[in-house]
Amino acid sequence: MLTLAQVLKLADIVPPRFRALVLVTTFGCLRWGEVIALQRQDIDVVTGALRVRHAYTEQRGVGLVLGPPKSRAGRRTVSLPPIVVDALREHMAAEVDDNPEAFVFTTETGRPIWRGNFNKLIGWKAAVARIGQPDLHFHDLRHTGNTLAAQTGASTRDLMARMGHDSTRAALIYQHATSEADQAIAQALQAVLRASLDKSS
Repeated sequence: MLTLAQVLKLADIVPPRFRALVLVTTFGCLRWGEVIALQRQDIDVVTGALRVRHAYTEQRGVGLVLGPPKSRAGRRTVSLPPIVVDALREHMAAEVDDNPEAFVFTTETGRPIWRGNFNKLIGWKAAVARIGQPDLHFHDLRHTGNTLAAQTGASTRDLMARMGHDSTRAALIYQHATSEADQAIAQALQAVLRASLDKSS
């Protein structure tokens, strides 16, 4: 789990070509295969809506295969915060062909990004070390986004829809983690209040 400041710093550290990738993955709560399968026609930069219609999977002996998302619930529309939409709009203007079927996130040669090549391509290890998270994995960006979404007080059903889950289990895990964090804050406040009351009595 990253802080908001760490996410934004990471987005600024990675090569400019991949800045929007970090932001969209985090704040759109997308899986790796979903984010690299996004096409220009899936993004509405006016409304901030992003449609997840496909996902890439890596199949041994075959390569990258474009198909439907992981589950039926994986096919969804996600709303992005305006700051992320702005970054995505800039990225698409600079890096993405006008063809509606052009992929949004690719290598410099326009090819789909292999998961195995990504760390080297982006300088991931050096980037995450600079934000103080040397063991961070790319999928932790989705976990961060899911946790931030849960902290908004969204309902279980709304979280399920955003994350692309058929089951309530994952949404409940994030809500439970948020509840525990909130309880920890309350306990810390209690300690401060108790110390203040003890001083005044």
